[in-house]
Amino acid sequence: MGDKNGTKITILGAGNVGATVAYTFAIAGTCSDVVLVDINKAKAKGEAMDIRQGVSFGHNVEIYDGTYEDAAGSDIVVVTLGLARKPGQTRLDLAQANVNIIKEVMPQVAKYAPDAIYVVVSNPVDILTYTILKCTDLEPRQVIGSGTALDTSRLRSSIADHVGLSPNSIHAYVFGEHGDSSFIPWSLTNIAGIPMEEYCSDQDHADLDEDEIIEEVRKAGAEVIKRKGATFYAIAMSVNKICDSILRDANNIITVSTLMDGRYGISDVCLSLPAVIGSNGIEREVSPKLTDDEVAKLQASAKALRSVIDQIEF
Repeated sequence: MGDKNGTKITILGAGNVGATVAYTFAIAGTCSDVVLVDINKAKAKGEAMDIRQGVSFGHNVEIYDGTYEDAAGSDIVVVTLGLARKPGQTRLDLAQANVNIIKEVMPQVAKYAPDAIYVVVSNPVDILTYTILKCTDLEPRQVIGSGTALDTSRLRSSIADHVGLSPNSIHAYVFGEHGDSSFIPWSLTNIAGIPMEEYCSDQDHADLDEDEIIEEVRKAGAEVIKRKGATFYAIAMSVNKICDSILRDANNIITVSTLMDGRYGISDVCLSLPAVIGSNGIEREVSPKLTDDEVAKLQASAKALRSVIDQIEF
């Protein structure tokens, strides 16, 4: 279907998130081929047709629907399978139902696309990233949860509003679970290399209420769901950034969810920390020096995720 020199991304799940990711790829010209796979074949075909009909206005992207088999030869597989979060639900509430779907589907897909990089978007993303590693033979570098990439973007927007700058000029991160136990390592937050508190006092900005900001970031998704029933634009933009970094071998540092193997005393759980992302997926892990308090928060986040893993049947 695609020629040998193109780049191919398969998207599993053609719901709000999967379809918006496909549309974002088409608008950005991220890859040459997109395959949409959904248990609801008509929906996948309809979404592919709808996007295909507009590509003459932009980048020439081949977009079609397919089956798990069509994932063969993919550079990247984006996983948006499973049930979406409903108003009032936490991400972890979805855990067992979505683990069951992942367990059933992913071994089949990994068989056809053993060399692809997998970008996991479905929630709870940290638990499902872990599940994919457990139920396939994929290597840890190949399986990347979108994790707190989006929370980090939300945080940068929030601080940017406060200080009247572009979010691109803010260096700040959210670490840990993509969910209620995430935290902001304030010791790493800077603007133009100046610690944020110093910058704020220097520029006569009122002090940031750090507790208020982490609450705002944690609840951002739920607030959107409360108002419009789902979130899909911002997550699609963050997935596009991750996929673009892989296809261009860009070596961007992004906070994503990966399998922990002893960093900060944490093992056998997936959560978000900075990683260098390139054509091999996770090229390198980045472990910034954290304060003791921050390490404790990261370990608490790992513990919260681990307790969910312990309750799940894999």
